[in-house]
Amino acid sequence: MLLESIKMSYENIVRNKLRSFLTMLGIVIGVASIIALITIVQGATNSISNQVTELGANKIIVNVMGTPLKQGLNDEDLRNISQVENISGVSPTISGKTGIITDGKVLENVTVQGKNEVYFQTDSSLLQSGRPINVLDLASKNQVAIIGSDIVNELYYGVDPIGKELVVNGTTYSVIGTLKASSGFSMGSNNDSVVIPYTTALRSLGVKNISSLDVFLEDATLADDTVTEIKGVLNPAFNYKDDAYTIFNMGDMIESFETMMSMMSMLLAGIAGISLVVGGIGIMNMMLVSITERTMEIGLRKALGATPNRIQLQFVIESIFLSIVGGVIGLVLGALIAYGASLLIGTEFSISIATIALAVGFSGVVGIVFGYAPARKASRLNPIDALRSL
Repeated sequence: MLLESIKMSYENIVRNKLRSFLTMLGIVIGVASIIALITIVQGATNSISNQVTELGANKIIVNVMGTPLKQGLNDEDLRNISQVENISGVSPTISGKTGIITDGKVLENVTVQGKNEVYFQTDSSLLQSGRPINVLDLASKNQVAIIGSDIVNELYYGVDPIGKELVVNGTTYSVIGTLKASSGFSMGSNNDSVVIPYTTALRSLGVKNISSLDVFLEDATLADDTVTEIKGVLNPAFNYKDDAYTIFNMGDMIESFETMMSMMSMLLAGIAGISLVVGGIGIMNMMLVSITERTMEIGLRKALGATPNRIQLQFVIESIFLSIVGGVIGLVLGALIAYGASLLIGTEFSISIATIALAVGFSGVVGIVFGYAPARKASRLNPIDALRSL
């Protein structure tokens, strides 16, 4: 009985191609909207999340405003913080802007950053060529520099800059390396920066104290405990002044960002789901029209012994079939739209099994829910009344 009902439902759908297409159209648009919106948002989320993670999910940033008695951190403070449990390394940042000169070429307002060896040890992808800053450079306050990709292009285009001289704020430095070009999230860009040993930067830039510190963690899940211990080091150093420093946990920012994007995905899916409901109403209306057109057929089948359950089953199967086929077409169309959008905006294309199951499954449910009422009406037609339409 089931196979015969499926066969009859299929034949009726094929026989009325235009009506079937118009009935499916709402489902196609609804599923395509869900797939496209969720996939585009998920791809953008993954791309931005990866870029944010590259900044350091296992990193804590300490910014020091200081007090009148102690205006920043010193080497002893760095040693005390580095001894805190769960800390794999500490990297101070000395930052300033100045002009740089080489072979008569001048660049103004270039960012100069003082770093230590930990900065490069924690991210081996920073360097494009050359070598990183090492402990000997720090101890000897060597005048060596690592330059960003924009500076390479503007001052050393077509020339290997390694070993070349560069005048930074009136002091001559030897270029020992180049930084890999950054893209995407601007906070992580060093394209227009010159990196020198922080001990050299303290002297060269006329800075007396360290005001910014990157703290790298062994286990990011213990970040909150580590922050508490860092506060235990800094509070007595700054006489327990609340506004002497701030601690920023990169892991918290990444978690908050992912939560926000998940909520946005759910919101967009809900909005797109309205299209599916509208498509379901369209199915119900078209099925009701179909019943009116097929009153004679229903009457003949009942007169020949077809039970109400069998009539109802056939109409429910038609509704489900239209919904599932519309869902599959919508899935393909939505995936193509999402793929095109990912190429256009430069994000990764990522479609999950859960998204596919949600869209196609929901379209099947819509077919059952909105197909039940017309199917029940068809099954309850009086065969004598139906045959009067002959």
